[in-house]
Amino acid sequence: MKKLTPIDHQILFQLIKNSRQSDRQIAKTLKISQPTVTRRRTILEKDGLLEYTSIPDLKKLGFEILAFIFGKWNFQKYPDTRVDDMHKFIDSHPNIIFISTGTGQNYDRIGISFHRNYSDYSKTIQDFQEGWGKYFETFSSFIVSLQSDNILRNLTFKHLAEYMNQPDQNQTTR
Repeated sequence: MKKLTPIDHQILFQLIKNSRQSDRQIAKTLKISQPTVTRRRTILEKDGLLEYTSIPDLKKLGFEILAFIFGKWNFQKYPDTRVDDMHKFIDSHPNIIFISTGTGQNYDRIGISFHRNYSDYSKTIQDFQEGWGKYFETFSSFIVSLQSDNILRNLTFKHLAEYMNQPDQNQTTR
Protein backbone atom coordinates (compact mmCIF):
# COMPACT_ATOMS: atom_id res chain seq x y z
CA MET A 1 0.00 0.00 0.00
CA LYS A 2 1.14 3.48 -0.77
CA LYS A 3 1.61 5.95 2.01
CA LEU A 4 -0.80 8.86 1.98
CA THR A 5 0.84 12.11 0.98
CA PRO A 6 0.63 15.23 3.14
CA ILE A 7 -1.73 16.68 0.51
CA ASP A 8 -3.98 13.60 0.85
CA HIS A 9 -4.12 14.16 4.59
CA GLN A 10 -4.94 17.84 4.16
CA ILE A 11 -7.70 17.06 1.66
CA LEU A 12 -9.15 14.44 4.02
CA PHE A 13 -8.92 16.93 6.89
CA GLN A 14 -10.84 19.54 4.90
CA LEU A 15 -13.51 17.08 3.76
CA ILE A 16 -14.05 15.64 7.23
CA LYS A 17 -14.54 19.17 8.54
CA ASN A 18 -17.00 19.95 5.75
CA SER A 19 -17.72 17.39 3.03
CA ARG A 20 -19.74 19.98 1.10
CA GLN A 21 -16.66 21.99 0.17
CA SER A 22 -15.91 22.17 -3.53
CA ASP A 23 -12.54 21.20 -4.90
CA ARG A 24 -12.03 24.87 -5.71
CA GLN A 25 -12.65 25.88 -2.07
CA ILE A 26 -10.28 23.19 -0.81
CA ALA A 27 -7.61 24.21 -3.30
CA LYS A 28 -7.88 27.83 -2.20
CA THR A 29 -7.63 26.86 1.50
CA LEU A 30 -4.65 24.57 0.90
CA LYS A 31 -3.02 26.91 -1.65
CA ILE A 32 -2.76 24.17 -4.29
CA SER A 33 -4.34 23.78 -7.72
CA GLN A 34 -7.96 22.70 -8.12
CA PRO A 35 -7.00 19.90 -10.60
CA THR A 36 -4.63 18.48 -7.94
CA VAL A 37 -7.46 18.40 -5.40
CA THR A 38 -9.84 16.81 -7.89
CA ARG A 39 -7.28 14.17 -8.92
CA ARG A 40 -6.34 13.31 -5.31
CA ARG A 41 -9.99 13.28 -4.16
CA THR A 42 -10.88 10.88 -6.99
CA ILE A 43 -8.07 8.54 -5.94
CA LEU A 44 -9.15 8.72 -2.27
CA GLU A 45 -12.73 7.88 -3.28
CA LYS A 46 -11.68 5.04 -5.58
CA ASP A 47 -9.46 3.57 -2.85
CA GLY A 48 -12.38 3.64 -0.42
CA LEU A 49 -10.89 6.23 1.95
CA LEU A 50 -13.80 8.60 1.36
CA GLU A 51 -17.50 7.92 1.67
CA TYR A 52 -19.94 10.78 1.94
CA THR A 53 -22.71 11.06 4.47
CA SER A 54 -24.13 13.65 6.80
CA ILE A 55 -24.47 13.33 10.52
CA PRO A 56 -27.76 14.93 11.48
CA ASP A 57 -28.67 16.12 14.94
CA LEU A 58 -30.22 12.85 16.10
CA LYS A 59 -31.96 14.46 19.06
CA LYS A 60 -33.76 16.90 16.75
CA LEU A 61 -34.76 13.96 14.53
CA GLY A 62 -36.49 12.36 17.50
CA PHE A 63 -33.97 9.72 18.49
CA GLU A 64 -33.79 9.26 22.25
CA ILE A 65 -31.33 6.38 22.65
CA LEU A 66 -27.85 5.48 21.45
CA ALA A 67 -27.07 1.89 22.48
CA PHE A 68 -23.80 0.01 22.65
CA ILE A 69 -24.37 -3.75 22.79
CA PHE A 70 -21.53 -6.01 23.88
CA GLY A 71 -21.51 -9.78 23.46
CA LYS A 72 -19.34 -12.83 23.94
CA TRP A 73 -19.77 -15.48 21.24
CA ASN A 74 -20.11 -19.05 22.49
CA PHE A 75 -17.30 -20.58 20.42
CA GLN A 76 -17.47 -23.88 22.33
CA LYS A 77 -21.05 -24.52 21.25
CA TYR A 78 -21.18 -22.51 18.00
CA PRO A 79 -17.77 -22.24 16.30
CA ASP A 80 -19.37 -21.21 12.97
CA THR A 81 -20.22 -17.50 13.17
CA ARG A 82 -22.86 -17.65 10.38
CA VAL A 83 -21.86 -14.29 8.93
CA ASP A 84 -24.40 -14.45 6.08
CA ASP A 85 -27.27 -14.95 8.52
CA MET A 86 -25.99 -12.10 10.69
CA HIS A 87 -25.97 -9.82 7.63
CA LYS A 88 -29.65 -10.63 7.08
CA PHE A 89 -30.42 -9.65 10.66
CA ILE A 90 -28.44 -6.41 10.35
CA ASP A 91 -30.12 -5.57 7.04
CA SER A 92 -33.53 -5.98 8.66
CA HIS A 93 -32.55 -3.48 11.38
CA PRO A 94 -31.24 -0.33 9.65
CA ASN A 95 -31.01 1.46 13.00
CA ILE A 96 -27.99 -0.76 13.74
CA ILE A 97 -25.13 1.33 12.37
CA PHE A 98 -22.09 -0.75 13.38
CA ILE A 99 -21.30 -4.36 14.29
CA SER A 100 -17.85 -5.87 14.61
CA THR A 101 -15.65 -8.30 16.42
CA GLY A 102 -13.30 -6.85 18.97
CA THR A 103 -11.97 -7.42 22.43
CA GLY A 104 -12.36 -5.88 25.85
CA GLN A 105 -14.22 -6.24 29.13
CA ASN A 106 -14.57 -10.00 28.44
CA TYR A 107 -16.57 -9.39 25.23
CA ASP A 108 -15.68 -10.13 21.61
CA ARG A 109 -18.55 -8.45 19.73
CA ILE A 110 -19.91 -4.90 19.68
CA GLY A 111 -22.92 -3.28 18.06
CA ILE A 112 -24.03 0.34 17.96
CA SER A 113 -27.62 1.35 17.30
CA PHE A 114 -29.97 4.34 17.49
CA HIS A 115 -33.56 4.17 18.75
CA ARG A 116 -36.51 6.55 18.73
CA ASN A 117 -37.51 5.49 22.24
CA TYR A 118 -37.08 2.77 24.83
CA SER A 119 -39.81 0.64 23.25
CA ASP A 120 -37.91 0.68 19.94
CA TYR A 121 -34.69 -0.27 21.74
CA SER A 122 -36.48 -3.05 23.61
CA LYS A 123 -37.90 -4.46 20.36
CA THR A 124 -34.43 -4.56 18.79
CA ILE A 125 -33.01 -6.36 21.82
CA GLN A 126 -35.93 -8.81 21.78
CA ASP A 127 -35.35 -9.52 18.06
CA PHE A 128 -31.67 -10.06 18.79
CA GLN A 129 -32.36 -12.40 21.70
CA GLU A 130 -34.83 -14.45 19.65
CA GLY A 131 -32.59 -14.70 16.61
CA TRP A 132 -29.10 -14.68 18.06
CA GLY A 133 -29.23 -14.92 21.85
CA LYS A 134 -28.47 -18.64 21.95
CA TYR A 135 -25.16 -18.06 20.14
CA PHE A 136 -23.84 -15.80 22.88
CA GLU A 137 -22.51 -16.76 26.29
CA THR A 138 -23.49 -13.31 27.46
CA PHE A 139 -24.35 -9.86 26.19
CA SER A 140 -25.14 -6.52 27.75
CA SER A 141 -25.96 -2.97 26.78
CA PHE A 142 -24.82 0.52 27.59
CA ILE A 143 -27.58 3.02 26.83
CA VAL A 144 -27.00 6.72 26.24
CA SER A 145 -29.91 9.14 26.45
CA LEU A 146 -29.62 11.51 23.51
CA GLN A 147 -32.05 13.81 25.33
CA SER A 148 -29.56 14.30 28.19
CA ASP A 149 -28.14 17.69 29.06
CA ASN A 150 -24.90 15.91 30.02
CA ILE A 151 -23.63 15.18 26.50
CA LEU A 152 -20.26 16.90 26.47
CA ARG A 153 -19.52 16.39 22.76
CA ASN A 154 -22.07 15.57 20.08
CA LEU A 155 -21.42 12.82 17.58
CA THR A 156 -19.53 14.42 14.68
CA PHE A 157 -16.22 13.86 12.95
CA LYS A 158 -14.98 17.44 12.95
CA HIS A 159 -12.92 16.70 16.06
CA LEU A 160 -11.36 13.73 14.27
CA ALA A 161 -10.35 16.12 11.50
CA GLU A 162 -8.64 18.34 14.06
CA TYR A 163 -6.86 15.29 15.51
CA MET A 164 -5.76 14.16 12.05
CA ASN A 165 -4.29 17.59 11.36
CA GLN A 166 -1.98 17.44 14.39
CA PRO A 167 1.71 16.76 13.68
CA ASP A 168 2.76 13.09 13.89
CA GLN A 169 -0.85 11.90 13.60
CA ASN A 170 -0.62 11.39 9.85
CA GLN A 171 0.86 7.89 9.83
CA THR A 172 -1.91 6.21 7.78
CA THR A 173 -0.68 4.08 4.88
CA ARG A 174 -2.40 2.53 1.95
